[in-house]
Amino acid sequence: MSEKSTPEHHKLLLIDDDPNLVLLVKDYLELRGYEVATARNGQEALQVLAAEIPNLIICDVMMPEMDGYSFVKRVRENPQTSWLPVLFLSAKGQTQDRVTGLNTGADVYMVKPFEPDELVAQIEASLKQASRIIQQRGSALEGEVTIQVPFDVELTPTEQKVLQFVAKGMSNREIATDLSVSQRTVESHVSNMLGKTGLSNRTELARWAIEQRMI
Repeated sequence: MSEKSTPEHHKLLLIDDDPNLVLLVKDYLELRGYEVATARNGQEALQVLAAEIPNLIICDVMMPEMDGYSFVKRVRENPQTSWLPVLFLSAKGQTQDRVTGLNTGADVYMVKPFEPDELVAQIEASLKQASRIIQQRGSALEGEVTIQVPFDVELTPTEQKVLQFVAKGMSNREIATDLSVSQRTVESHVSNMLGKTGLSNRTELARWAIEQRMI
């Protein structure tokens, strides 16, 4: 079987300010059947994401204009991209560097230099995990009536964060702890979203978020 037979023609976004590494990694991944877009820093990568959302992001940590940490925070804050698998590539290999990267929102942290085959293995594992999550959500919603919500609903950034947590099954208390706010504040945000969407309860909010790929 050919190595280029990657299923579904997955699209990757590779972000690094080292043009030589970008060229080498891009060529290798394309030989393995992936479609690869590139960016030189986090700011440029946000522009790429605004035009098209990939299946997975590969990102350097130390970059000019916007580093990997800041970029991933922006990715996780956006409901349209918060679900994307993110793989950090970094020359910083200390334990604390790995911990910081993973706590920032990366799913995988690899240290440069790395073996290309290991990179591909990590990419494939992350894509499979993301696919399983999407399938599980689809199965949970299969056979149910689609939630009807006005098309022009606008949520504040905080409401979007709360909605993502609600869709993950977290309680108001857990959400309050994670966001460092009071439980009453979370309840207020949930109430506001119910009013904006016309939905009846948290379960319907969660279903709507999943159907709209907000998580």
